[in-house]
Amino acid sequence: MASLIARAVLGGKMRNSLRVCLLLTAGLLVLATTRAVAQTPPLYTKWINYTTANGFPEGEVFSVAVAGNQIWAGTSHGLVLIENGRVKKVFTPADGLAGEAVISVAVDKQTGDVWAGTFGGLSRYSAGQFKNYTNLTSGLANDLVYSVAIQGKYVWAATTAGVSRLNTDTGDWRIFSQENSPFSEPWSYALAIGPKKVYMGLWGGGVLVYDLARHFWRPYMDPDDSMEIVLYRNQGLIHNMVSSIAYNPETKMFWAGTYFGLSGYDGRNWHNYLTKDSGLAANFVNGVQSRGNYVWACTQKGLSELDFKTNTWVTYRPADWHSLDSAKVKKAGRGEILITYPDGKKITKETPTSLPHNYILNMAFQGKDIWVATAAGLSHGIRQSNKEELPNESATNRR
Repeated sequence: MASLIARAVLGGKMRNSLRVCLLLTAGLLVLATTRAVAQTPPLYTKWINYTTANGFPEGEVFSVAVAGNQIWAGTSHGLVLIENGRVKKVFTPADGLAGEAVISVAVDKQTGDVWAGTFGGLSRYSAGQFKNYTNLTSGLANDLVYSVAIQGKYVWAATTAGVSRLNTDTGDWRIFSQENSPFSEPWSYALAIGPKKVYMGLWGGGVLVYDLARHFWRPYMDPDDSMEIVLYRNQGLIHNMVSSIAYNPETKMFWAGTYFGLSGYDGRNWHNYLTKDSGLAANFVNGVQSRGNYVWACTQKGLSELDFKTNTWVTYRPADWHSLDSAKVKKAGRGEILITYPDGKKITKETPTSLPHNYILNMAFQGKDIWVATAAGLSHGIRQSNKEELPNESATNRR
């Protein structure tokens, strides 16, 4: 009898312990869910699109730059100025622009001059007039200018034959290429300016970093030198085909968008992301930007935002993005927001407005707002208000 009582008492204790464990587990699950929700970055829920319907030229938008209330967009059919929310002017070669296709745009914060990298040379728009620089008339290495960046009195231009630098005070040019620098490939896609260094993204040549004070070069290449596989995670630059680059002065990191994923370097460690192990929408990254703890990747399947601190991803794209064709653009409908949490859980939300296309080429910041260059027009993204709530369309967990 005593043994039966003992078993009953022990059984009761075990049952009570089990109840306590279940309650604690439930509490932890609730806490984990609460933390996951808290990790979601501020969402962009309103999109104002600029297309042929409101005076914007047809075709792709390759680049965008913000200067106060002025937005400059490089498109396949000219340089567009948007002022106070309206298309003010579309500049073409007839106005003096070097080339019709404007691949990159940069605004000099000191002078207000606008620099446009085109497929016909480099253009400077100042005091209402264009001045053009080409391979035949200046020290520009090549007329195909993929990126342009401002560094004080210097203007840097990435071309298919190397990187050129113009001293705007003296008019002197300097060309950096395989002839005088450690370029394994002269075809240059991207530029980013830091306080002490210039970061260059090369087609097939990885990343080159130039120390401005010491005139010292530091190359970064994919350690496995493979175009199709990654042997070890975070082993180094994820791919040598670097299409875009950005420097974040707050975190002191540079980020490289490549043909095969996204890479970030903090000066000590590499942080690499692929679609199979993160919330990155697509591995082919056309453009990259970074501010604060956030990194933005412009991909062919949407605009992906990484909260680097929490490893939470948010991707923006049209709800019907699977059916969109850049050659047959239709009016944008509802939008989709895909949130991917660190544990792999995914939540999809719907917005009443949307980006005009899922193929994203570039983006820029304007205060809390963003401007996004797509294959079917330019879009102005406005952040969600504190009172606004979006319903969850679906939730999945890959684990």
